Amino acid sequence: MTQNNASESPAEKSQDTPMETVRFIVLWLVVIFGVRSFIVEPFNIPSGSMIPTLQVGDFVAVTKYSYGYSRFSMPFSPHLFDGRIFFSTPHRGDVAVFRFTKDTSVDYIKRIVGLPGDHIQVRAGELYINGEKVPRRSLGVYSAYDENRTRLQGMRYLETLPGSNGRQPVQHQILKLTDDGQQNDTPEYVVPDDSFFAMGDDRDDSADSRFQGDDPEDLGYVPMQNLVGRAQFIFLSYDARHPIWQFWQWPMEVRWSRLFSLVR
Repeated sequence: MTQNNASESPAEKSQDTPMETVRFIVLWLVVIFGVRSFIVEPFNIPSGSMIPTLQVGDFVAVTKYSYGYSRFSMPFSPHLFDGRIFFSTPHRGDVAVFRFTKDTSVDYIKRIVGLPGDHIQVRAGELYINGEKVPRRSLGVYSAYDENRTRLQGMRYLETLPGSNGRQPVQHQILKLTDDGQQNDTPEYVVPDDSFFAMGDDRDDSADSRFQGDDPEDLGYVPMQNLVGRAQFIFLSYDARHPIWQFWQWPMEVRWSRLFSLVR
């Protein structure tokens, strides 16, 4: 009776060829590209324009499928098609990521307060939608730090935006620093078709749709095509108060209470 010597040893079975390694890497790159393009993508909050809802150093998960897909849904925004496919209209009150109107390589995150046909105006620091003042309730004095470590102190309010497309009203927090300035007394804006009106929750420190001029920082109305996705929850929040080399400070700089909190 002879023994079969053709069987492979365990070590030989576990060895990968260079082509198998390359195939594995390519497969994972395809998976990562697909997830980021069509399902969810992480975004970092670099500015204070959405305080108190979002803080500088928050990392949010943004669902790419919420509003359908445009060229801006994919990395590097290849111009493969115009408009959106599988389009779903955003809702008033959504916190959305979109491409800046003056430079579509830049991502913005703001709250959608106006949809096509809406009349939007700010009078004496208070928001009006379609002629009706948006109700708000004081939550008291509030302070935070912006991206320049400048301390912002003002009044925090709970604002109630009217619902859209049959949905209930949306409650969220805003920060008011003053009732003066161009941003607090505006003309009445009428949102055009295929566009939306976006505002920051830090109402006095946000370059948003209230600014309609030719300045490079003016946002204006945002085309629906520029939508990237909807912010859903905060998966990490980090307050970088110390130099990066002070690694022993890292655990203290994580805002543990904000982890996995929903974006409302």
